[in-house]
Amino acid sequence: QVQPVESGGGLVQAGGSLRLSCVASGTIFSIYSMAWYRQAPGEQRELVARITRGGSTNYADSVQGRFTISRDNAKNTVYLQMNSLKPEDSGVYYCNAYPINSVYWGQGTQVTVSS
Repeated sequence: QVQPVESGGGLVQAGGSLRLSCVASGTIFSIYSMAWYRQAPGEQRELVARITRGGSTNYADSVQGRFTISRDNAKNTVYLQMNSLKPEDSGVYYCNAYPINSVYWGQGTQVTVSS
């Protein structure tokens, strides 16, 4: 299977916005819910947001109301719109299936939020 390809990260000031994209394997995308995860230095990887094939969403409490996950089934792509960013949102963001597929990790995309 082809690993996911994440993009859209960067350096932004607190209060700013970024939109992440992830092009996923068609097989994975068509079968599973998809999710965004992030990992800060020295921290465990954590679930940020997830979306079912039908479009139902769920968010971590820390990002509720600021982040929006969406998916384009025709493009096998999942997005994460991040608004009102905070320094604590910094980290490497990855997409994967939900539940996690342990062998389906991409390189991730770095998000750095300066205060």
